[in-house]
Amino acid sequence: MTLLPIPDALDRLFALAAPVAAEEVALADAHGRWAAADIHARRTQPATDLSAMDGCAIRHADLPGPWTLIGESAAGRAFAGTVGPGETVRIFTGAAMPAGADTVMIQEEVAADGTAIRLTGEGPPARGRNTRRRGLDFTQGDPLIARGERLTPARIAVAATGGVGTLAVNRRVRVAICATGDELVEPGGAHDPAALPESNRAMLAAMLADLPVELIDLGILPDDLDTLRDAFAAIDADLLVTTGGASVGDHDLVRPALEAAGGSIDFWRIALRPGKPMMAGRIGRTSVLGLPGNPVSAFVTATLFVRPLIAHLGGAADPHPRTTHAILGEDLPANGPRTDYLRAELRDGRAFASTIQDSSMLLTLARSHCLIVRPIDAPPARAGDSAEILVIA
Repeated sequence: MTLLPIPDALDRLFALAAPVAAEEVALADAHGRWAAADIHARRTQPATDLSAMDGCAIRHADLPGPWTLIGESAAGRAFAGTVGPGETVRIFTGAAMPAGADTVMIQEEVAADGTAIRLTGEGPPARGRNTRRRGLDFTQGDPLIARGERLTPARIAVAATGGVGTLAVNRRVRVAICATGDELVEPGGAHDPAALPESNRAMLAAMLADLPVELIDLGILPDDLDTLRDAFAAIDADLLVTTGGASVGDHDLVRPALEAAGGSIDFWRIALRPGKPMMAGRIGRTSVLGLPGNPVSAFVTATLFVRPLIAHLGGAADPHPRTTHAILGEDLPANGPRTDYLRAELRDGRAFASTIQDSSMLLTLARSHCLIVRPIDAPPARAGDSAEILVIA
């Protein structure tokens, strides 16, 4: 069977289902969601000319002074009058510029003797100095956030300042997770030496904690076709993520159980190391991702496929994984017919691949900061070369 390249697998994965429905939420509930519509400013910021410093507001034409102090302007308490020739107003950062004034002399550059104010700085300020003009940040109607952009803290702040109180976002994605395997037991308790503490569910929950999801934990399911079929048939979620049982062994029952429950497989086996036996399909309205049971393989496939699929379902304009680059700290051999994701540490700005890349070694993953991406049939790489990496810690 031909292995599916990762870009093609992602394209087919995103085609399985459209983004979930939108809802209107308060700003406090919008963090981490994706905007379901373009967001425009409902007000101008700043709405009037403001002072950028503490000092004295003057008419630039009156330089070099002196001036007579006639009042004060503070944030939220603007001076009500007009600054005339030879007059000044004490002003504070964020306060509205009084009518007639166009420049602020900072307080360190002036001296006061009662209401008499004179300039003591090295030179007169330029016209408009130390002021923030109306609309400096944005004006009413300006685009603030585009549909499909993630609502970060800064974007929530700009929406609030723009007079937006609620946002249209895609609802949280319902994600069901289960692990399969007769050898698996819950971690932390006493168990037979032949048993294996199940780690994938906790790992996946942690990997998705920053995403707008509603997690449904289906627990550990046995290697039993009827049990798996019934569990899959009862799914009420946007996405089902299974770990284990995705290969072709006698006890790898996820694929036949999914088909027995009325589901279908869209693709299976990726040109990827680790994680080749991942599969994707649907059952009813639910997208399905069957990850390998090996925790390192499950981690890599969750990074490359589960998180991007959730981003797609959540309405992201660009749900693809984001990579960056680092300088290699040592030579790497030529790569083979699968894209390889090498666990690596970042030391002094350089990436060093772990000596042993056996996919069973979780401690190596736990100590890694990134995955070095080695494309299909990549030639040998040398220390000092730039390499694509995917940051994981």
